[in-house]
Amino acid sequence: MFCSVLTLGAAGQRPAGTPAVKPDPNRQDWAELFNGKNLDGWTPKFSKHDLGENFNDTFRVENGSLAVRYDKWTKFDGEFGHLFYKDPYSYYRLVAEYRFVGPQVAGGPGWANRNNGLMLHSPAPKTMLKDQDFPISIEVQLLGGHGDGKPRTTLNLCTPGSNVVYNGKLHTAHCTNSTSKTYDGEQWVRVEVEVHGDELVKHIIDGATVLEYTKPQIGGGNVAPVDPAVKVDGTPMTGGYISIQAETAPIEFRKIELLNLEGCMDPKAASYKAYFVKANPQMCR
Repeated sequence: MFCSVLTLGAAGQRPAGTPAVKPDPNRQDWAELFNGKNLDGWTPKFSKHDLGENFNDTFRVENGSLAVRYDKWTKFDGEFGHLFYKDPYSYYRLVAEYRFVGPQVAGGPGWANRNNGLMLHSPAPKTMLKDQDFPISIEVQLLGGHGDGKPRTTLNLCTPGSNVVYNGKLHTAHCTNSTSKTYDGEQWVRVEVEVHGDELVKHIIDGATVLEYTKPQIGGGNVAPVDPAVKVDGTPMTGGYISIQAETAPIEFRKIELLNLEGCMDPKAASYKAYFVKANPQMCR
């Protein structure tokens, strides 16, 4: 039997004249924001503390999960925390898998029990004042049920220092419930958010859209204190930084991944992807 063998040249290079294989434009290039090993690429910010201080070792990696722990706290005194990823994004799909574990820290407010959030479109964390409680952001609120048979949806919307357009009208309510079911206990929950700049935001769970809105913009209250030079009401929120919360409830994330939807939309380019929705010619090659 005769076998034809293609021999690679030095250092694994293709022989001269061999055509290049174009990357699959449909293959999705998901980026792991959390690598399962350490907090590289993430920076904590706690109210009443300087940027970069991981107060009471709250954010840590345990058993491959990004954990929010309160075992080193004696009580809570308003030190809301957030862990920011290093890069800003504008058009993307964000996936997180989380579960609530253990009791709330002593002194935590009742509304914060089994409560966390994915904070999107924030200004740079260095713009937060030392005592600022929350970043200006769109909060994709993560909630766990209390196990009492009462409904408590997850993937809600909260708006610290922001407003959105919902059902065609400017929406100024601080929190708006989704249509999700209730997730009790310590079960893992997989959620997704699709963000198109300030054009469209979708909250998705179990393949179904449970909340949708447009035109996020700076405005409203529920964030303090804040630099007035940063909080300019009416400013469109077209992109920004992503963070997760430490809001007095122990929680674990075993996955945080992002698919960038902004890139080269020229089908002739090697870096073209069919799923991009926002063209960035500078990313073409």
